[in-house]
Amino acid sequence: MEMNHINMKETLDLNPNPLVRFLEKPTQDFTRNDLIRFIEAKGIEMINFRYAGADGRLKTLNFIINSKQHLDNILSAGERVDGSSLFPHYVEAGSSDLYVVPRYRTAFVNPFSEIPAVDILCSYYDKDGRPYTISPEYILRKSHEVLKERTGYTFEVMGELEYYIIHEGNSLFRADEQKGYHESSPFCNWEKLRTEAMLTITRCGGNIKYGHSEVGNFIEGGIAFEQNEIEFIPTNVENAGDQLMIAKWILRNLAYKYGATVTFAPKITTGKAGSGLHIHTRLLQDRKNIMVKNGHLSDIAKKVISGYLDLAQSLTAFGNTIPTSYFRLVPNQEAPTNICWGDQNRSVLVRVPLAWNSKSNMLSDANPNEKEPEKDFNQRQTIEFRCPDGSADIYLLLAGLTMAAIHGLEMKDALTFADKRYVDINIFEKKHKGRASQLDRLPDSCWHSADCLEKQRSAYEKYNVFPHQIIDGIIKKLRSYNDENLRAAIKENEKEILKLVHTYLHCG
Repeated sequence: MEMNHINMKETLDLNPNPLVRFLEKPTQDFTRNDLIRFIEAKGIEMINFRYAGADGRLKTLNFIINSKQHLDNILSAGERVDGSSLFPHYVEAGSSDLYVVPRYRTAFVNPFSEIPAVDILCSYYDKDGRPYTISPEYILRKSHEVLKERTGYTFEVMGELEYYIIHEGNSLFRADEQKGYHESSPFCNWEKLRTEAMLTITRCGGNIKYGHSEVGNFIEGGIAFEQNEIEFIPTNVENAGDQLMIAKWILRNLAYKYGATVTFAPKITTGKAGSGLHIHTRLLQDRKNIMVKNGHLSDIAKKVISGYLDLAQSLTAFGNTIPTSYFRLVPNQEAPTNICWGDQNRSVLVRVPLAWNSKSNMLSDANPNEKEPEKDFNQRQTIEFRCPDGSADIYLLLAGLTMAAIHGLEMKDALTFADKRYVDINIFEKKHKGRASQLDRLPDSCWHSADCLEKQRSAYEKYNVFPHQIIDGIIKKLRSYNDENLRAAIKENEKEILKLVHTYLHCG
C-alpha cells in the first residue's frame, strides 16, 4: 500500500496540471473545497464557466470573485442560462431557462486570461434540477452508462485532431507541396505553435500522445496553409470529449495570439488534403483491453466493428455536419468512401492500426545493452473510425459511436457481417473497382446523411439515450443546407468550393 502511494505521488509530481500538483490528487477526485483552497492560495480572481452550445463551440460565463461566500455559491449552485439561445433547434423560448453546474474534475487554470482565472466545464440541468436530456454532454454520459450496464465494459476513446494554420506566406524553408508529413522545423513553420498548444492542453488536463505536421501544405494567393495534428491518449469516453473541446478552444486562442487563423474545416480547397477527426476506440473489462485476445483481434472487437459499419451512414449526421464534409469524403484522399474495414489500411472506413504483437525484440535490437521489457503492449490496440471531421458535434459523435458499439455487440450474425466487409486491398485502385462496387457507400451530402439518420434513428433512441427532439433537430438542420446535389453541381469548381470553405471555416 505504501509503495502504491509513493508511485501515485511520483505520477502526480510529474503531472503538468498545476491543480493536480498543488492538490496532490487526480482530477477525478477534485472537490469544491479543493478548488476553494487552490483559488485562495494562488490568488485566483475569476471563475469562468464553459459549456458546449449547439454549434459545437464552448460558451463562456465570467465571474469576478468578491468573497469566499460568493465563490462557494458559484461552485455550489451554478448559474442560469438561456437554453433557447444555446440550443435554437431544440429548445423553445417559452421554457428555456437552464442551469449550468460545474464539474469539478474539469477545472484548469486559464492559460490566456490576464486576470488569474480558473475555468470549469459545466453540465446542463432543467428547471427541476434533473440532467437536461437534450444536452450533448449528458447524452454521451447516458450512452456510456447504458453500455456499462448492459455489457460490463467501459469505453475508452481518443481523437486525432487535424487542423490547418493559415497565415501570410513565408518564402523561407517551404516544405514540398502536399508532402509535409512529419516534417521538422524550419520546414514545418508552425511547430512552435503546435508544441505550445500541446503543453497548454496538458496543463489544462488533456492527455496527449504526440503531435506532428501533416501532409497538407500549400501557398495560394500569397496565403500559406500548413496542416498539423495532435493525437491524444485513450481515456474514458466522457473525458475524451471534454479534452477535445478544450483542445480546439486552446488552438484557436493560440492562433489568435500568433496573428494566424486555425481551422478544423474538413476541406480547404480542391486537390489538397482535407482535415479529419479520426476516433480511436477500445473496450475494457476490469481495466484490461478486450479488443485483443491471444495477440489477435478479438471477436468482441469484430462485433464492435460491425456496429460501426452497420450504422456508418447515420453516424455521419454527428461527425460530418456541413456541406464541405462531403467534399473530403472522396476517393484517393485518404478519406473513406466505402463501408468496409481492414488492417493497417488507410483506404477503409474502420482501420485496425498496427499493433505491438510482433515477437521480434525491436528494443534490444535497436539498443543492444537493453533487455526487452516484459510488458503487454497489446493493451494499446485500438479500432479507428476514419470518416468524422472537425465539424463534428464531439459529444454527440462519441455518444453515437458508443451506441454503435452496443449495436454491434447485440447484432445477430455480427461476425459474419464483419467478415463480408473485410478488405486487404486499396479500395480506391481501379483494378479493385469490382470489389468496391459490392460495398455500401457513405452519404455524399448532408441531405443524404439526414435520410440515413431518419432510417436508423431507432439505434440511437434505443434505451432512451438520444431524445427524439435531438434526432428531429439534427435531421432538420442537415436538410436545411439543401445540398442534395451540390457536390455534383459544382464538382471541381474551385471558386465555388472556396465560397463554401469560407462559410464554414470555423465549424465545430
